[in-house]
Amino acid sequence: MSAEHQSRTVERLRPFASTIFAEMTALAVAKGAVNLGQGFPDTDGPESMLEAARDAISQGLNQYSPGPGMPVLRHAIAADRARRFGTEYDPDAQVLVTVGATEAIAATVLGLVEPGEEVLLIEPYYDSYAAAVALAGAKRTTVPLVAEGAGFAVDLDALERAIGPHTKLLIVNSPHNPTGTVLTRVELTRIAEIACEHDLLVLTDEVYERLVFDAPQLGHSAGSTPAFSGHSAGSTPALHVPLCTLPGMFERTVTVSSAAKTFNATGWKTGWALGPAELISAVRAAKQFMTFVGGTPFQPAVAHALDHEDAWVENLRRGLQSKRDVLSTALTKAGLDVKESSGTYFVCADVSPLGETDALGFCRSLPDRIGVAAVPVTAFVDHPGSWKTLVRFAFCKKDAVLADAAERLLAL
Repeated sequence: MSAEHQSRTVERLRPFASTIFAEMTALAVAKGAVNLGQGFPDTDGPESMLEAARDAISQGLNQYSPGPGMPVLRHAIAADRARRFGTEYDPDAQVLVTVGATEAIAATVLGLVEPGEEVLLIEPYYDSYAAAVALAGAKRTTVPLVAEGAGFAVDLDALERAIGPHTKLLIVNSPHNPTGTVLTRVELTRIAEIACEHDLLVLTDEVYERLVFDAPQLGHSAGSTPAFSGHSAGSTPALHVPLCTLPGMFERTVTVSSAAKTFNATGWKTGWALGPAELISAVRAAKQFMTFVGGTPFQPAVAHALDHEDAWVENLRRGLQSKRDVLSTALTKAGLDVKESSGTYFVCADVSPLGETDALGFCRSLPDRIGVAAVPVTAFVDHPGSWKTLVRFAFCKKDAVLADAAERLLAL
């Protein structure tokens, strides 16, 4: 982008003119690299869901859907949450279908936060959060995840200290992108207590809610070569606890999720926001002037998947857990310090054992060096500090792609 064009962008959006994902994907394409940078799968969702979308198109469901989303999908979303978590939502007043989780997040911030108020983020944070805060003319404050064993935990004391008189909204992401952390019930309970004590609204980003694994074990093989040792793919998964289910939280929480990660349909951009009617009304007030409505034929297809494809999702989860172990083993053998990942598409690794001191520089050189692309965790933080040598790798790829990447990583 030229300086002339850059100067025409409003100041609050200038930091978001380009993304690290676009940069690394371009490098991967230019160098013919295996792209483990961008978090999208390379296989399709359940065939019955795809067929339902084709049927919807052929049956003429190609015009605007109702503003809140098609009733069939809103009812399926509400039924899914009731079945899995015992949380009851009125599909007519407390469920809003959005154009992906990204729109749900932006519309929540726009609909509930006044210009000048503060939004509290836990860093590293998914990059759209900061952009949504900027769109709303609000201010962002951050608190860190901190190292705990081979993984990460929320600095709960820092979280409470960061809340000020203008703090309006807290965004919580679990399972967490980019680290793969799944917040524990203890952490979430304290977060809930803090939110209630300070009368905060909370947005929970739960797009990876179904993709939780066992807590991996990092260790060494019997020989001298470092290896990754995870539990078997049939192990009991880590527990995802929706924050809205904890005492005092339903009335102050907007829960965001989507079909993208659950059903390998990132291009369908079908998400949703759930919460009490007065909060969802505010979210809809913003959403309806952003995209108005989402893709109509995808909505009955996602409803079908929510109602009928639990077994497919469980197979996806187990497969991803196995892929996590394959990539973690490869990264460990390559000499990186691999961090625990209990969910999502991602595993993070510290490159400092290789003598590297700058994750961004490392990632920019990696496609040319060994033909693999990844992203630096510094792209997800305001305070690089302890994150400057951490790199995120995506494992949501076909087995052959991961095997190719594993072989290339050995060149490190």
